[in-house]
Amino acid sequence: MKKRIFAALTTAAFIAAAPSFAGDTPSPEGASVYFGNLSDGDTVSGPVKIVFGLVGMGVAPAGTEKENTGHHHVLLNRPALGVADGDDDIIAFGIPADDNHIHFGGGQTETTLDLPSGTHTLQLVLGDLNHVPHDPVVASDLITITVE
Repeated sequence: MKKRIFAALTTAAFIAAAPSFAGDTPSPEGASVYFGNLSDGDTVSGPVKIVFGLVGMGVAPAGTEKENTGHHHVLLNRPALGVADGDDDIIAFGIPADDNHIHFGGGQTETTLDLPSGTHTLQLVLGDLNHVPHDPVVASDLITITVE
């Protein structure tokens, strides 16, 4: 009996917490992210320095609950957010951490990536305290660069 009560309480607590992961952190009108030093079609030498630009919002580390803030994520070598299978889940529940979804939860505003020679796509996406894109999503255009 105690195990069933504990399980019910645990499930209820999870359900109560779920809305905080539902992609409902608002972004202000006009907020945008961009690459401060790269443009679509650029040819660059590695390692690749990437500067994150942000307008209309502030940067705060992951886990920080402060209105109109977020932290950066680089989507690497994948379709633009909203196009790929599974993107509805990313928008609703959070950006995964893997080779194609790089997190900057410390509040970083630039990075250097050691990308192999060749063509690569990049997109910036701002995430809230839980790595969930804001509503509406604050994302850059997808750009393609060539690393020599």
